[in-house]
Amino acid sequence: MGIESVLGDSLSWGTATTILSERDATDIFSILASEDTKLEELSNTFLDAGITQYTNGDYEEAARSFAAAIAIYPDSDNNADTVKYLAQTYIELDEVDKAIETYETAIANDPTNADFRTALGQLYYSEERYDEAVAQYRKAVDIDDSSENRYSYGEALLKIEDYEEAEYQFEQVVKADPDSTAGYYGLGKTYSLMEEYDEAIKYFQEALEIDDEFYDAMAEIGYAYCDLGDFDAARDVLEELEDLDEDLADTLEEYIDQTENPEIDFAYASSTFPYQATSGYLLSNIDSYLENAGAELSMTMTFQFTKSMDASSVESIYNWSITRAESDNIAETYNYGDEIPSTEITLNYYPDYVLYDSDTGTATLGFTIRQNETADGTIDPSHIVFSFNGEDIYGVSMSEDGDEYSGFSGSA
Repeated sequence: MGIESVLGDSLSWGTATTILSERDATDIFSILASEDTKLEELSNTFLDAGITQYTNGDYEEAARSFAAAIAIYPDSDNNADTVKYLAQTYIELDEVDKAIETYETAIANDPTNADFRTALGQLYYSEERYDEAVAQYRKAVDIDDSSENRYSYGEALLKIEDYEEAEYQFEQVVKADPDSTAGYYGLGKTYSLMEEYDEAIKYFQEALEIDDEFYDAMAEIGYAYCDLGDFDAARDVLEELEDLDEDLADTLEEYIDQTENPEIDFAYASSTFPYQATSGYLLSNIDSYLENAGAELSMTMTFQFTKSMDASSVESIYNWSITRAESDNIAETYNYGDEIPSTEITLNYYPDYVLYDSDTGTATLGFTIRQNETADGTIDPSHIVFSFNGEDIYGVSMSEDGDEYSGFSGSA
C-alpha cells in the first residue's frame, strides 16, 4: 500500500504528485511520516485481529491476518513478533514448510536478525534437518554469540556428530556463564556421545552441584553408568531419582532394562538332570532304565533369565553348548581335576532342542544321556557347563559374567 491509498481513493497519484511538488521538503516528510503512521496503525490492526483469531483457534484466519500485517508495513516495530506469530500459526496448521518459508523471507529482509535464525534453526532441528539447523545456528552465533545461541548451536552439532566443535561451544558457555548448568550439561552430553563416560559423569555432577534439582543431569549420570556397564551404580541413581522425578526414573529404568546384559539367573529344581550331583555319579542312579547297556534317556535343564529374551535366539540350539568345566581352580574343574575314568560318558555339544517361555522368561533345554556298553557309565553332573551366547529382546548380548551355568558354580 502506498501514498495513493493513504490519501484516499478520490485522489489520483498524478494529483498527489503535483501537490507534493508544490510543497517544501518539510511538508513532504510530514506526509511520508503520516503515511508510515497510518500504515503501521493498519498493520497493528491486522496483528491484533490475528492474535484474537489465534487465541480462538481460528488458525487459517489468523495466518491471513498476520501475513497482511507484515505485508502492509514490514518496518513495523512489531514485525519480528508478527513473523513469529505467523510461523507458529503455520505450525498449528501442520504447514511447517510455510513456517520455514516465513523465516527464510524474514531473514532475506533482515539478515542480521539473530532471533530469526535461531527460530529457523529450531524449526529445522524439530524436523530432524540437522545440517540446516547447524547452518542457521552458526550464523546466529556470528551475529550474537550469547550463551543461549552457543548452547543451541552445540546441541545441533551433537546431532551431526561434530563433537569437537560442540565441545568448544559448550566450553564457551561455561566461560561466559560459569554459574549456569547449561554449559556443564552440554559438555556431559558431548562426552557421553564420545563414549568418555567418566568425563561425562564429572560434568553432569558439576551441573548438579550448581542446581541440586536439575534431575535431568542426574538421569544422564544413570545413563552413563549403564553405558559403562556399572548397572549397580545406575540402580543407585534410579533409587534416588524415584523419589524426585517419577517420569525420569521410569525412563532411566527402561534404559537400564534395554542396555543391561542378560544373565542366566538360576536353574530350576524341576530339571530332570541331577545337576548338583558330584563326580563319579552312576548313570543308573538317574533312572533305572539306564541300568541297561546302550540305553538313552532324554534329560532337561530349565533356566531362568534375568531379562526378556529373543525367542528365536534362545531356541537356536547352536547358541547353546554343553561342555565339561575347565578352570585354573581345581574345585571348579570337571572331576575336580582328577584323571577322567574310562567309564565316563560324554554329552552331545549341542542340545536336542530348546523351548523358550516368554511369559516366565525361562528356557528348557532337552538333551540325551547315553549309557555305555558296559552299563557302568559315570558322570560329574555338577561340573557340566551349559553356555548360551544369544540375545535379549533388545538385541543385547549375554553378560560375560552370567552366560553359563553349572551345578557347582551356579551362574557365571
